[in-house]
Formats: sequence, structure tokens, C-alpha cells
Amino acid sequence: MRTKWKRTLLTAVAGSLVVSLAACSEEDPDAGGVNLDGKKTASMADYKAGTQFKATEPLDVSLLYLDQAHYPIKDDWLLWKEITQRTNVTIKPTVVPYSDYEQKRGLLISSGDAPTIISKTYPGQEEQFVASGAILPVSDYLDLMPHFKDKVERWKLQPELNTLRQEDGKFYLLPGMHEKVLPEYSLAFRTDELKRLNLSTPKTWDEVYTVLKAIKAANPDSYPLSDRFEAKSILNYTGQTFGAQAGWGYVKNTIWNSSAQKYEFAGTTPEYKQLVEYFHKLVDEGLMDPESFTQKDDAAIQKFAAGKSFAISSNAQNIVNDYRPNIAKIPGATVAKIPLPAGPKGDVIRGTRLENGLMVSAKAAQSDKFVATMQFIDWLWYSDEAQEFTKWGVRGTTYDKDAAGKRTLKPDVAFGGLNVGAPKNLQRDFGFHGGVFSYGGATELVQSVFTEEEVAWQKAMAEKKVEALPPPAPLNEEERERAALMESSLKDLVTQSTLQFILGQRPLSTWDAYVKEVEAKGSNDLVALVNGAQKRYKEKNG
Repeated sequence: MRTKWKRTLLTAVAGSLVVSLAACSEEDPDAGGVNLDGKKTASMADYKAGTQFKATEPLDVSLLYLDQAHYPIKDDWLLWKEITQRTNVTIKPTVVPYSDYEQKRGLLISSGDAPTIISKTYPGQEEQFVASGAILPVSDYLDLMPHFKDKVERWKLQPELNTLRQEDGKFYLLPGMHEKVLPEYSLAFRTDELKRLNLSTPKTWDEVYTVLKAIKAANPDSYPLSDRFEAKSILNYTGQTFGAQAGWGYVKNTIWNSSAQKYEFAGTTPEYKQLVEYFHKLVDEGLMDPESFTQKDDAAIQKFAAGKSFAISSNAQNIVNDYRPNIAKIPGATVAKIPLPAGPKGDVIRGTRLENGLMVSAKAAQSDKFVATMQFIDWLWYSDEAQEFTKWGVRGTTYDKDAAGKRTLKPDVAFGGLNVGAPKNLQRDFGFHGGVFSYGGATELVQSVFTEEEVAWQKAMAEKKVEALPPPAPLNEEERERAALMESSLKDLVTQSTLQFILGQRPLSTWDAYVKEVEAKGSNDLVALVNGAQKRYKEKNG
């Protein structure tokens, strides 16, 4: 019987960065890992890629679990029963709400009370825990993870993993891994309005401007574009096509200039200024709602539903869950997400095939069941079989699969845009396709839960050029401390000034003065640190 799980209430702060591929074999414990003698209880002696993991004796594994409000965790989910039945492992979750996750994850790690598996961690969030020794250098133990290694080799993921290297050449995060880059967001338009005005789907950002102007002329009391996500999404995906880093994409203050072969300060490049000027023009001419940068999502959705706006940022689920149901009361209203328009940088997208993944508590390496635990992690997060299982559920119960390999949800089970209105839900009622387990995988599997509309959109996006990844520039501990003194204040200044420029609260003629303000807060020093780290890494690793 499963016991009722306690829900943890804690607090603190979480962390940042990333990784490479190196493995320590069982016969070479001095290569960075620990001697595995005495740590193989419950493990499989013949475990390899393609093998179903099953512990040779019952095994409990603790897990830090991010709980989502729209599919809150239940201890009677079929997911848990099946994991135990298939692997002889019982997961013991420490449950933390989404809103508190990063802070509570940080407190658990720093207090030494972290569960064995620390899930839902994005590349860049583990750096602050490295120096303490609280998390495992997982790259030392990849020989215990044949499914992970197999995907890295088959999908040629070494370049992505190289972006995760810490200064010691190791990595401390096991990332989710996609076979191909998987874009999600772009603009959604009221396509009936485009048709009514005889407007073609815009293919460039200049054409987006022209289309918005035409919609404004036909609807003078509207803001043609009223966005959600505080415009962080549109700044991110538009910025990619401008050669800039903005919105959700402004994670770091530095950006790689492939022409100059050096890092630059992201918030002051000519490309960033051009992006700011573009959005200033949209706001200044009444084509974009100035409240886009501050309003809650519900307000943006309601404006779109009421016909007060005609364009809004979207992913596939936003179309199905938010926009179509809400515009149903407008006769003839239709909506679709357009392929990302091209910008000054060209018809490009930026992205990585790495997803959020997990850290492993360093204490796990002291357990007599350490090898079994790593084998379990490898199977559940990285095997083809388990990736299908955690996404689709149990064949014959939640879905069917025909001889050609096509999967279909059972008629009484809904997910996203599939079987809308069915009495049961794949996430809420069964626990599958949750954010803790089902990230990454083969493109066919990832797209298997997409609507036909989203598959077509992905096909169009696959025609675009994916920009090369920037080179690694891992800072050492002393450099990280120096960078930390500048990073937040610089990012805050860039964010605040960007909004002021776009909304016209600060004249664009003061751009040079803004650059000097950024330099006064240490932007040149930060760039020098990063470029020095990049040069050092290149000299050491080639």
C-alpha cells in the first residue's frame, strides 16, 4: 500500500548554470566518482540500452516533485502503480507547489535535506549548488546510464552538453534531451479578420507591421496586438530573428557575436536597439497595446475574446484552451498560430535540444543502492519505453497503438486538444504527461500528442535555420562571485530601460546615455570575465 505523502513547506533561494560528457567506469573509481563496491544492492548486473530496468529487490527513491495546480498530485494515480510494478521502485515524493519551487528547492539542498532526485531543474539553475558539494557530478557516472549515453551518441548531442560544462569540466545536471529543436511560440492571429481584409499571413516582421496597420485602419478603436506573458514571449521569439536576446530569452547579460567571435553585452548591441525601436514603433502608432508589458494573461485573453484585439502570443495549448473557446461567441471568428516571421537576422530560430532535467543529491552516492538508483533514473527519464509510458500512459487503458505505431487516446480520455470534453483527463486523473517526467524524447514521440494543426506548424518551423550554439564560457568560483555582484543590477537596468524606451517614457535619443549607465554598473567588466572564461575553456578543451 502507498502511504499518504507529506507536503513540504519550506523556503529559500535557488541557483544557476551547466555541463559536459565524461564518464567514470566501475574499474576506474579515481576518475572522479566513488568506488562502487558495496553500492550495487538491488541493481541489475546486465543492465544496458534497451533493457527494462527492474530492481532485484524493492527500492524506495525520494523525489522533489513540482506540483501543478491544474493537475495536482494524487497518490492513487495509475502512474505510480505502474512505475512500481515495472521497476520494483516506489517513488517517495516531497511535494512543493509551483509558486514556491525554486525557493524551496534551494533551501532543501542548502540544508542537506534534499531528496535523492531533484527534478524540474533547468540548465543554468544548478551552478550555485556546485561549490558546496551538495549535488552529484553526474558526468562521473554515465557508465551507469546506458540509455542516456545512447541518445547522446545517436542524436549527436555533445555540442549541447558542452554548453553545460562547469569550470572543472564536469556537469551536475541530467538534462531532458530532444532529438530536434522544438519551438513553441509565435503570434496567433484572428484569421477570419485577415481573410475579411484580404491580408496574407505575414512572413516577416515588416509584414506583421503592415498587417497590424491594416487591421488598425479597419478597427480604429482597437489595439490590433494586445499581448500576454507581459510581452516576454514576443520579445524572446522576435529577438531571435533580430539577432538579439530579450524577454524570456534574456537569461544572461551576454550574447555571442559569431562574426566578432566574442561575447558582448546583450542589452546594448545594435541588434537589441533595433528590436527596441521596432516595438516602440508598434506602441507609438497604436498597433500594440502598451498594457501588453504589464497586464495579466486573463486581461489579454479577454480583450482577444471580446474582439478588442486581433493578435496575441501563443503556443499550441493556448490556441486550444484559451483562444478558440473564448472567441466562439464571435460569429465566424477563427484563430491560428502563424510560423515565426523572419527578421533582420533572417529566417532563423534559436534554440537548444536540452530541456529541464534533474540533479542528484551527492548523498545518494553513499547508499548501498546507488547503482540501482542511477539505473532507475536512466530508465525512467531516458529510455524510449519509459518516455512513451510517462507521456501516453498504459497501452489499452489510456491509449491504443496500431500496427503502424500510431497512438490514439482512449475515447474517454482527454489531453490538450485531443478528445476535448472527454470525462477523464490524462494528466489530472492518471498522472501522465506531467512536467516532472515527460520532457524530451524522439521527435515522433514528442509530436505524437500534437494536433494536426501543430504538426503542420512544426513542419513549417523545421524549414528555418537553427542558429549555432554559443561556445562554453564557464566561470570559476571566484569569477562567479564577481559576476553575481553585477548580474542582477545590470539585468534590472536593462529590463526597466527597455520598457521605458518601448513605451515612450524615455526618448530613444538618450540611448547613448543608457549605454553609459549600463557601463557604470560594470557591463564591460562582466563581458571581460565571460570572454576570459571562454578563451580559457577553448585553450583547455579545443
